[in-house]
Amino acid sequence: MSEPTLRVDPSFIGAEALTDEDRHYQGSRFQKVREAIFANPYYSTWGAVGEPPLPIFSVNLPQFLTGVLPFGRKFQFFEATKRTVDSDADLRWGPDRRGFRRLLHPNGVCLTGKWQITEPTEYSGYFQPGSEGLLIARYSTCCTATQRGQTRSLSLVGKLYPTTDPAHAEPLRTASFISQQDLGGDFTAYMNDAEVRNAPDTRAWRRGWGTPILLLTGLVFLILDQEPATRQLYEIAELDKPADQPTRTPEFIRFLVADEQPRIEGDRLDFRDEILAQIYDQGDPEPKRDLIFHIEVSDDGSTRGLPIYQRRLIKNWRRIGRLVFDAAVASYNGDYVLHFHHPTWRHDRNDPSTAVRVDGRKVG
Repeated sequence: MSEPTLRVDPSFIGAEALTDEDRHYQGSRFQKVREAIFANPYYSTWGAVGEPPLPIFSVNLPQFLTGVLPFGRKFQFFEATKRTVDSDADLRWGPDRRGFRRLLHPNGVCLTGKWQITEPTEYSGYFQPGSEGLLIARYSTCCTATQRGQTRSLSLVGKLYPTTDPAHAEPLRTASFISQQDLGGDFTAYMNDAEVRNAPDTRAWRRGWGTPILLLTGLVFLILDQEPATRQLYEIAELDKPADQPTRTPEFIRFLVADEQPRIEGDRLDFRDEILAQIYDQGDPEPKRDLIFHIEVSDDGSTRGLPIYQRRLIKNWRRIGRLVFDAAVASYNGDYVLHFHHPTWRHDRNDPSTAVRVDGRKVG
């Protein structure tokens, strides 16, 4: 891997609001995005002797509230949330090529591989059996807790390309999925035991001093979009779908680490090192193993409780495919430039006309 090319500046924020770069998005090429996230890792060779520890970017309430007062700068998290929902961009370089600071999930590791649907389903698009596409994903934790033994909310988000050709010439629009553990945090020591879903539970008090950030996050999403905790999956169900066919989208999805994956030991191990160790041997830049997640879906679930304590009771999960990752990197561009779109809420997930946000405005 190449030497890091950008010096980390913890005070850097960048363009959080929607920019012309977002508005002019017409798709991207998988190879270009992959090259970007592998361009400037935080290490020369992961795990080699003398390599520094991975940087840990903090999340705190004063930083989160920057611009909240009704004068001077705009409330940057409000602007960032609008951009996350309204922008389909895959990379956000910014005017100085330094990207932007993630306000909630600044610490992550990127993965590349494939999305594969191997079992019969009644769904459309890239949920249909036999569907296979290139995938760029980011595994992260909310806020600052990165180490084993801390209360963490691990998250897996991805963008799916409707092709298996890494060198495809034309820009393609991607479809995103967003999944996470309990939004308040969970106690899984190993990533092998983490269940990440598009509709996680919420036990807000587990965040401790970070609880106000969680509550404000939910409020902002409620104001700008609709549902603060669930991320619908229709983008995947509509990816490469013929226009004359109806959309059929599963309501729930979860990703589970395959049983055959090793369990990486280490006291207070950083989750990024745990991910990298699934694929690489320390000190060797060549991938040695795949990291596989099972894809499971369900349409049988209910929600109980208030937003600060919310349980999803989901039954009848069906395993329909897998994510197969063959490379990973912790890098500046993965943390600051790579962007994942959050699909806006639809009252009917299969009907585009019921979207609550259209052309940057809430309408429903």
